[in-house]
Amino acid sequence: MSFLFSRQHSTRIQLFQNKWLEASTLTPFPLFFTVWTLIDLISLFTAFKNNGFLDTFLGFAFGLCVWVIFEYCAHRYIFHLNLKSAFGKHFIFLLHGNHHSDPKDPLRSIMPLTVSLPLGFLIWEALRYLSLPAYSAVFSGFIVGYTAYDSTHWACHQISSTNKIVRKLRKHHMLHHYAKVHGNYATTLPLVDRVFKTFIRPR
Repeated sequence: MSFLFSRQHSTRIQLFQNKWLEASTLTPFPLFFTVWTLIDLISLFTAFKNNGFLDTFLGFAFGLCVWVIFEYCAHRYIFHLNLKSAFGKHFIFLLHGNHHSDPKDPLRSIMPLTVSLPLGFLIWEALRYLSLPAYSAVFSGFIVGYTAYDSTHWACHQISSTNKIVRKLRKHHMLHHYAKVHGNYATTLPLVDRVFKTFIRPR
């Protein structure tokens, strides 16, 4: 397993002095994709087991829609929150600012598993506690959306592709990083930026 974390990156920003905390901020794409794909498949199986086909389909679609809005709002209003205190600025830098300082780091283009897995568990528990109809299907749609988001985000920074859709998504996200105006907060569905009027027009 250690070979997954051995990929060197000359400009990597050190976030923690403790080597274990520092390692917890690094996530190789193969590890992320394997873990979350397994969780996606298990959640889908659970959803079909606990609900009928129609309830599963509707719950999944609802969860996916919730993810799309969550992705946009989290990126715009949390990841880019302009806090004034030294602690607040440091927190935002740990959360997302370091990625903007070094966007090409292959091990920091994905939310660390040490963060995404506990958050996923809390979301599952919250849905189960609220006893939403077909909550397992809603959760499944939400985390499939998350997996697609982080996979797309990683690809935007790490892969050069001739595929028209991939190139369009990459160009959309690169404008978020390098344009002189703020915008393009949606990574997987640029249409959301048009809806909320944060779309950056390419020059």
